[in-house]
Amino acid sequence: MPSPVSRLLPALFRLLGARREFAEPEAMLRGVQDRMVRPVPYGPPRGLRSVEIEVDVHHDTGWPVYRVLPRRRTPTRAAVYVHGGAWVNQIHPLHWRLVAGLAARSGTAVTVPIYPLAPVGTAATVVPSVADLVAALVDRYGAGQVAVLGDSAGGQIALSAALLRRDRGEPPLHRTVLISPALDLTLANPEIDLVEPHDPWLARPGTRAAIELWRGDLPIKDPLVSPLFGDLAGLGPLTVFSGTRDITSPDTRLLVSRARAAGVQVDHHEEAGLVHVHALLPVPEGRRARRLMASLLDS
Repeated sequence: MPSPVSRLLPALFRLLGARREFAEPEAMLRGVQDRMVRPVPYGPPRGLRSVEIEVDVHHDTGWPVYRVLPRRRTPTRAAVYVHGGAWVNQIHPLHWRLVAGLAARSGTAVTVPIYPLAPVGTAATVVPSVADLVAALVDRYGAGQVAVLGDSAGGQIALSAALLRRDRGEPPLHRTVLISPALDLTLANPEIDLVEPHDPWLARPGTRAAIELWRGDLPIKDPLVSPLFGDLAGLGPLTVFSGTRDITSPDTRLLVSRARAAGVQVDHHEEAGLVHVHALLPVPEGRRARRLMASLLDS
């Protein structure tokens, strides 16, 4: 059962109009155009756990790639965090707070790519570059010391990158951690019909408009776009966080079932009545998820 504060989230999201762009394709496309004209700042907020972490940035990939390091421990593990935002929204302060907390608590060096948003960035260009970032960390730390994490659209990119690494013959990672991931971008799972009326944030019409920008020239069932259509065998351990008031949850259950059938070790943490990416939010269930993520990175 959701905590008292989490039970308030659906009403709050509706009051804030969080669903507007996702419910209306025209609103989604207007928002994309507005953000291309007036880009949203992407740097970490000032004072972000400054006593516990330090941050640097490089542009070797052509994008800003930040590194968040713990001050009190020399990191022996590394991770890549891929932010969500329907492929068309910039990284949010909540993402930065999650990353800072993970670095400080687990002693992990966390790399955060500021990938180009759709339609400039597409699955065909972004996913391989994220896989390359992971490979560079594996060369430095070893595959058993590297994780990849992502939420929502970033979860899609993270899992697609993990599958691409596997297809390249690269060794499995320490762990892949997915928070409310987008997995099948056809959005055709019939169980979504049952969830969508109760999701206060996401809806399919506007999401489909963003998906069309993101997939570019690739077929929608290409694993670079929809990792649920990929062969899951050979992945390292997988941890998934989801909530039942979220249209991504039906496909999350399919991922868990298929991954286990393929021999992948999976931990699934589903919270009844919780909304999309609740693990990022300032609610008790979110704090519990963040503590678990830090312990997984440090294990």
